[in-house]
Amino acid sequence: MATTQTVQSTQTALPTAGTWALDTTHTDVSFTARHLMVTKVRGRFPLVSGSVTIAENPLESSVEAVLDVAGVNSGEAGRDEHLRNADFFEVEKYPTITFRSTKVEEAGDGEYKLTGDLTIKDVTRPVTLELEYLGTIASPWGDQRAGFSASAEVSRKDWGLTFNMALEGGGVMVGDKIKLNIEAEAILQK
Repeated sequence: MATTQTVQSTQTALPTAGTWALDTTHTDVSFTARHLMVTKVRGRFPLVSGSVTIAENPLESSVEAVLDVAGVNSGEAGRDEHLRNADFFEVEKYPTITFRSTKVEEAGDGEYKLTGDLTIKDVTRPVTLELEYLGTIASPWGDQRAGFSASAEVSRKDWGLTFNMALEGGGVMVGDKIKLNIEAEAILQK
């Protein structure tokens, strides 16, 4: 069974330097949007692939991820079909969303700011995620796994996602601010 090695940061033990593959079955990428100004709708995108490269200097680490837009799931088939069409993600033309990190900064107590380029519909914009390292463990399957949580709030209009409808009583059908939440499990590659 593999032993867990850690690298010491100023605040928290970090994962072993190396390449970690994001586990597609244990990584959740979700979003929350306001609907009709009075409620929140949640949805998910399946992870196609991703990796975390932990550098000897953790602040030189990087992350890459690819999401399957056609697999969007908000729990309502009609809404999901609408999200796939040209009003929103236009999946036949733009089947994936990608994220590639550009900078890691310590924020203290095992928390970091992870900045990167988020590409949706061929529009790339910088996004800064609040990132929390959750720990590393030797799994029962003989590998090392690390956990991370990340979140950010973005304006969907920054990526050309502007569909909306005015409501008779004021406001709009879909809010502009979208909350992104990521729960990631990564496996150290040998």
